[in-house]
Amino acid sequence: MNIKRKGLTVGALLLCMNLSTFAQSVKLNLKGVSVDRAMTELREKSGYSFVFAAADVNTQKVINVNAKDLKQAIGQILDGQNVSYQIKGKNIVVAKGVKPQHKSNGQQNTKPKKRVNGTIVDEAGMPVIGAAVRQRGTQNATVTDIDGNFTLDATEGADLEITYIGYEPKNVRVGESDNYKLAMKPASRELNEVVVTALGIKRAEKALSYNVQQVKSDELTRVKDANFVNSLNGKIAGVTINKSGSGVGGSTRVVMRGAKSLEGNNNALYVVDGIPLFNNSMGSDSGIMGEGKAGTEGIADFNPEDIESISVLSGPSAAALYGSSAANGVILINTKKGKEGKLQVTFSSSSEFSKAYMTPEFQNTYGNKRDVYESWGDKLDVPSSYDPKKDFFNTGTNFINSVTLTTGNKTNQTFASISSTNSAGIVPNNEYNRLNVTIRNSSSFLNDKLQLDLGASFVKQDDKNMVSQGQYWNPVMAAYLFPRGENFNEMKVFERWDESRRIPVQYWPVSEPTYASQNPYWTAYRNVATNDKRRYMFNFGLTYKIAPWINVAARYRLDDSFVKFQRKIYATSDQKFAEGPKGHYGYSNYNDHQDYADVMANINKNFADFSLSANIGWSYSNYWNEDRGYKGTLLGVTNKFSASNIDPSNGRVSESGGDSHVRNHAAFANVELGWRSMVYLTMTGRNDWNSRLVNTDEESFFYPSVGLSGIISEMVKLPEFISYLKVRGSYTEVGAPISRSGLTPGTVTEPIVGGTLNPRSIYPFTDFKAERTRSYEFGLSFRLWNKLSAEVTYYHSNTKNQTFLGELPEFTGYKQIYLQAGDVENRGWEASLNYSDRLKCGLQISSTVSFSRNVNEIKEMVNDYHTPLMDEAINIPEVLKDKGRTILKKGGSIHDIYANTFLKKDHLGFVEVKTDGSFGVERGEPVYLGKTAPDFNLGWNNSFSYKGFGLSFLINGRFGGVVTSSTEALLDRFGVSKRSAEARDAGGYMIPGQGPVDAKTYFQMIGTGNYETSGYYVYKATNIRLQELTCSYTMPNRWFGGVLKDVTVSFIATTLG
Repeated sequence: MNIKRKGLTVGALLLCMNLSTFAQSVKLNLKGVSVDRAMTELREKSGYSFVFAAADVNTQKVINVNAKDLKQAIGQILDGQNVSYQIKGKNIVVAKGVKPQHKSNGQQNTKPKKRVNGTIVDEAGMPVIGAAVRQRGTQNATVTDIDGNFTLDATEGADLEITYIGYEPKNVRVGESDNYKLAMKPASRELNEVVVTALGIKRAEKALSYNVQQVKSDELTRVKDANFVNSLNGKIAGVTINKSGSGVGGSTRVVMRGAKSLEGNNNALYVVDGIPLFNNSMGSDSGIMGEGKAGTEGIADFNPEDIESISVLSGPSAAALYGSSAANGVILINTKKGKEGKLQVTFSSSSEFSKAYMTPEFQNTYGNKRDVYESWGDKLDVPSSYDPKKDFFNTGTNFINSVTLTTGNKTNQTFASISSTNSAGIVPNNEYNRLNVTIRNSSSFLNDKLQLDLGASFVKQDDKNMVSQGQYWNPVMAAYLFPRGENFNEMKVFERWDESRRIPVQYWPVSEPTYASQNPYWTAYRNVATNDKRRYMFNFGLTYKIAPWINVAARYRLDDSFVKFQRKIYATSDQKFAEGPKGHYGYSNYNDHQDYADVMANINKNFADFSLSANIGWSYSNYWNEDRGYKGTLLGVTNKFSASNIDPSNGRVSESGGDSHVRNHAAFANVELGWRSMVYLTMTGRNDWNSRLVNTDEESFFYPSVGLSGIISEMVKLPEFISYLKVRGSYTEVGAPISRSGLTPGTVTEPIVGGTLNPRSIYPFTDFKAERTRSYEFGLSFRLWNKLSAEVTYYHSNTKNQTFLGELPEFTGYKQIYLQAGDVENRGWEASLNYSDRLKCGLQISSTVSFSRNVNEIKEMVNDYHTPLMDEAINIPEVLKDKGRTILKKGGSIHDIYANTFLKKDHLGFVEVKTDGSFGVERGEPVYLGKTAPDFNLGWNNSFSYKGFGLSFLINGRFGGVVTSSTEALLDRFGVSKRSAEARDAGGYMIPGQGPVDAKTYFQMIGTGNYETSGYYVYKATNIRLQELTCSYTMPNRWFGGVLKDVTVSFIATTLG
């Protein structure tokens, strides 16, 4: 939750002034400070907070204070402001030129009092804590509590004035309503913003020594996606979000500040309400072939309407308290709670329609020869009208409907929601459906000393035919390559009745065994893969306030998922899949389990000029998954998909997950020491005991962090246009265990293949150590004229103890050995610039530009590594990934790509074309093509609002880097690309500087679709896109007679690719 405050604390009820108040001993000695700073110092020393209208007090006035008691301190702080004050409880209520009112003898106020209740929120719907609510012209006032709620007994017909520093005042008339909900609009960005950091700990933004970026809930719900993570793309500096091509609801890959691990997971860690979440994907692809089991991911199960805000901790400094999983950065998700007040029901509905807007450029003038799938035939008399964009792809739909309710009183609040997501992709028969049910209750007992938070969520999710990125399970490829001389409309009737077999059989008169062995509609409708998922989440939190400055908290979370996967391959499918004449059936039951618990003591205390915030605790996490299944050809009844119909002689049992179990214990501490609200020192330490390092020389590992931040604008007097200036720096170490279980002595598990043990002959290495990332960062924050704000960060990290697999000679008795070496460096810049203003005409403007640049470099591989098994050192100068497409070596980066097969050239460097026109290719040393990572990213997010009308748009740009296209290569090979036709029209493909060669020979030689010849299909990856566009109108509440509020209609356009 994003909480804002400025020199205010939350009071429950305002009490009458006690004469002894002024006798309180408060020593305050300040020189050359602002009124705002003096008010903050007084609050921290005495617990008394000022409540006033922003226009009544000049908080930037520079004053000196030398006071020995509370009365003297207040008088010196307010001297010369032409105001009076009254103390009520722990609040100093300040009014402009108003004296405390006293009734004359025997006089009574004839107007009746009325109890007024209300809730004050900001534009994002988040509570405004400490807003002053005052009856105009009096000192009858109160402040909002932690949920933005207030209660005040005010005179009937009087005006209430609601003020909060950094926001425009609001006014309402007593009697118009019994319960108000008012949204305050910012006048300028609040300087003392409170943000949620690691473990759910709230910290003042100015105290942080690292970069934290906030995303409000409206950014997630403005343009809704079946997987809300995609809504973050382009809105956060330093974060790269890659959306999968598996269709609606598909998984994402989120990388912050570059990839750090050569073999491990580089994805960011997700944390929900302070508790880490294991984010497993329900399937994966493997290269061009693909395993055909693409799926969604755990984080996609969350309903964006349940999310209050998101904090992004992009560096390890920000995430040190989360331990090993946080080295790659953290996405903190803070969910909604119930609010005090009458029952409020909110309904949200969105409908999205999508089309395949951009596809490769095809040719339609050359056909195919009879019974040949390639379009290298003669020129057509009449050009083909076939276009996959309109003839194969569907109009995708995404319907999301959500109902939320919130209700409660001062001691008990409840939030509940139910949401449905129903999506259909542009690829035929690709579906994703999800039902979310959530309930959360917050209660307080023992005069607010004990707080209980309970939550439960249920997710029912099913998907069908998530698109697999491979040549066999992907229907798109056959549609792209379809011969231009054939009639595609005939193929839409993809099955025909076979009287002899008494079953419908596949209709596919022209085929190609590798890339188009099946009718694309048959692949979509008769090679069906489904996931049926049920997920149960429960969380529990208990906090006990021992004293005003210390509390203890305990939390627990249970998360269980059950997924049934089925694949039904109908008879007459390609025999690579069916393996027999009657069809093929396979199923698996997947289950994953996570439980997490922590106990923590929290301290917030002020000592003279110092403030102390400290946390110390212990955490436990336990995770495992298992996947068991059975598959085989059908034996009895054709197309009867059941386990009992699988041929026992062909049936195969599958089982995985044995090495997934990981358990972790950790002790951690965090200390933040502040001096005069302008210098902050932060230190953290954490020690982990991880099961993946059991029976090694380093079963536990400790890692620290230290940070320093200074508020320059509080230390010295700056020009008036500089509203805020802060510098910060931090150093962090984060450890991570080895990437999987079962590698250490006593835990090694050998696979069983065909019912027999199949030893891997890997030496049981005992010297495993935690993979360590050491990083530092420096940052600068400033705000000008309270309208223009900027954040700039430079970071540098090195990740060592990478895990490699080295070769061993036969005499050792083993084939391979795990060893640890290497060093991957990431360095770069992050910056954001925001301008927010409200013009006199009422137009509200907000514009944010974000920039990020990361340089990834491999500083070291395996060099002279010695083992006790042999005298000779092990050297691994390079590692090949993706069958050689990526080569990891010193001086390169994790994102480098290579090719090694090119047209054969003569001694002069020209392509060797023989007299008969023939030429060939040759394989040589790998040639560097470029890096897939961009040089830098830019995002530009804008929103405008005026009298209910709203316009917002997001432009996202990626600059630098390269991509290779296997799709384009295959289009060339099969003669359906635009350039293959242009080459034929020109009499052959023109080799630069030499002349034409036969187009078919040329393209079929280089268009393999494999990485070896990808050097001919390298493209610049620079692109700029309009990612989101939203136009909206919020109708006046009076149109609906007060029954409905804030009814908004929106038109939304988004770029999905």
